[in-house]
Amino acid sequence: MASDLLNRRFLAVIGKGGTGKTTVSASLALLAASRGKRVLVAMSQARERMSAMLETSFIGSEVSTILPNIDAVNLDPDACLEEYGMMVLKVRALYKAVMDNRLVKGFLRAVPGMDAWAMLGKTLYHVKETDSAGRPRYDLVILDAPATGHGLQMLRVPKVITEVAPPGLLRREADDGLRILRDPALSGMVVVTLAEEMPTAETEELYPQLTRDLGLPIGRLVINQVLPPVFGAKTDNALRAAAVLGRASALEAVAQVGAARARREALQRTMIERLAKLPGQKVILPSLAVDRLRRAEIEALAKGLGAL
Repeated sequence: MASDLLNRRFLAVIGKGGTGKTTVSASLALLAASRGKRVLVAMSQARERMSAMLETSFIGSEVSTILPNIDAVNLDPDACLEEYGMMVLKVRALYKAVMDNRLVKGFLRAVPGMDAWAMLGKTLYHVKETDSAGRPRYDLVILDAPATGHGLQMLRVPKVITEVAPPGLLRREADDGLRILRDPALSGMVVVTLAEEMPTAETEELYPQLTRDLGLPIGRLVINQVLPPVFGAKTDNALRAAAVLGRASALEAVAQVGAARARREALQRTMIERLAKLPGQKVILPSLAVDRLRRAEIEALAKGLGAL
């Protein structure tokens, strides 16, 4: 059920570029908001497309409300470093004394992974953030992570910091972030893929890196843009029929289309069988026959997520 996934405080949506991570992030946000949860969607320095999908105002580098119960932000590394530093140091005078120092700024920009940690750290800060009454500001924070390689780098940074940084503020923040990320009651990785060869192979490589190397819990595997079966398991028969039809010139175009669809379905079925061997719960989302995804389509996908 989607309810156990949405009961976590933090979800990172990760996968190969082009698999529909932003679509899934938007669908999860709508689903959670429809169940009365206060949601923040954090996009990591992304080309901003979510506002077009959800038909809302543009999403910038400052947290803003885009829909009832849904806030969003497009994380910018420089803005995140400044804001996260202020969040952690609390006192503006102290922040300015530390962060306005030219040498400190130069050092921070030179530290490998600091941009990624600034974005992830700000996102995790919002997981812990409370209102004036001491209640969580957000019930769920969704990170629309960068594509696989950069996404892994971002999620790996707190582990690296805890291993190499001396005791102090940065180390404590990384320890706390890692605690949140590794707690299956609080967090989950939502891996998005397609039933195609390259995304499937990349997903098979991603799983052990998330679970074995980083110790992160998998929340769901989302197999996105799955075509509804026309031929089903009878693709061999369809291909033979297409070969016969192709000999008749008047039906050659029909035969080519039918053969292409049969091959696509056979490949899709094979990839789904491979993905089914990976541990954890899977969700299949259909391919929607539209030129552009808008809110109606995202709501339909959200209902699909909620029904599973």
